[in-house]
Amino acid sequence: MKRKSPAVSILQHGLLSLMCVIALFPLYWMLNSSFKNESDIFKSDFLPPSPILSNYSYAFEQMPIFRMMFNSFGVSILMTALQLSTGLLAAYALVRWRFRGQTLIFTLLSLTWLIPFQSIMIPNYVLVNDMGMNETLMGIVLPFAVSTFAILSLYQSFQSFPKVLIEAACIDGQSDFGILTRLILPNIKSSVASLGIILFINGWNEYLWPMLITKKMENAPLQIGLKLFVNSDSNMWGSLMAATTVSCLPILLIYLLLRRQIVDSFVRFGIK
Repeated sequence: MKRKSPAVSILQHGLLSLMCVIALFPLYWMLNSSFKNESDIFKSDFLPPSPILSNYSYAFEQMPIFRMMFNSFGVSILMTALQLSTGLLAAYALVRWRFRGQTLIFTLLSLTWLIPFQSIMIPNYVLVNDMGMNETLMGIVLPFAVSTFAILSLYQSFQSFPKVLIEAACIDGQSDFGILTRLILPNIKSSVASLGIILFINGWNEYLWPMLITKKMENAPLQIGLKLFVNSDSNMWGSLMAATTVSCLPILLIYLLLRRQIVDSFVRFGIK
């Protein structure tokens, strides 16, 4: 194998370092601004000239940050659980049984992936409003109870599972639910876990629909609560940066603990 020249290696590492700086600079700016006075917020000081903690105390006084964290985790976990449950059942049905119109159903499922959520947002809002689910977590979660991405991803995993084992389990008298939970799931748990991580991140980052459903901070996820805080105190940038810093800590901690699994998830489903 040819060895890379030192110049090429230096250039590659230099580009990688530059990309890291560009990626980390917004985090540095956020943390730095959270300790600044309003008069110093737009000054290009590397460190705050006189660090303060009043931005954090004001943010906690004006915003139910822990309640909004709970809402964000609740929405993300419920979305992930529902999408995995419906995805497992739908994918198993498509792989396990042969019935008339199966190809048509699979094609329609694939096509629904191409429909932007904005095109069905108003009908969903009317339905959720008629059910009285505005300002509730279930009102946010319900339109995302089924994920075409989850169904198609699990369908591929089920397709690779040996059908001989499924037929042997049927001969032994196992029910379809038993085959799914006792035979298939233990053997594809890595794929299911990777998919769950992707679905959790998608649920955490959901913004447009929660903004439409929730109008109060105590009922909103973190992203929507921060937006409502900007609308109420448009000049309190230091407090906003403090609230944003606190809101980033849980997901940052999760990433540090599960960074290998998260990277593997993106690689696995990015290739698919």
